[in-house]
Amino acid sequence: MSHINVTINGRQYRMACEEGQEVRLLKLAESLESRIQSLRGKFGEIGDARLTVMAALTVCDELLDAGNQIKSLEQDLEQLRNVRLAATDRARETQAAVASALNAAAERIERTTQVLNRTVGAGVAIG
Repeated sequence: MSHINVTINGRQYRMACEEGQEVRLLKLAESLESRIQSLRGKFGEIGDARLTVMAALTVCDELLDAGNQIKSLEQDLEQLRNVRLAATDRARETQAAVASALNAAAERIERTTQVLNRTVGAGVAIG
């Protein structure tokens, strides 16, 4: 467990985090501090607790929006997967139909060739 100092709303806090997460925690604290400073610029000195709560609410709002966007993207992805599966099935069906048509054509050509061979072999003049 590591410990680092972060500054939020002008105050130092000693925070614990997992090894290797120090930089991430510092970035999170910097982001929150930036939000608080932005709100202070918009609303002035309205109290430290209120600024912190407002910053936390803006983070929660963005998190909720991101969660909704993720759900929407997951639904889109599922629809795309279904479309891909349907297209794959149609391609297989088409491939089978083409193969069947080619086999039928080959059989007709073979039968026609046999008839022609018998006709030519029997000495019947063509033309």
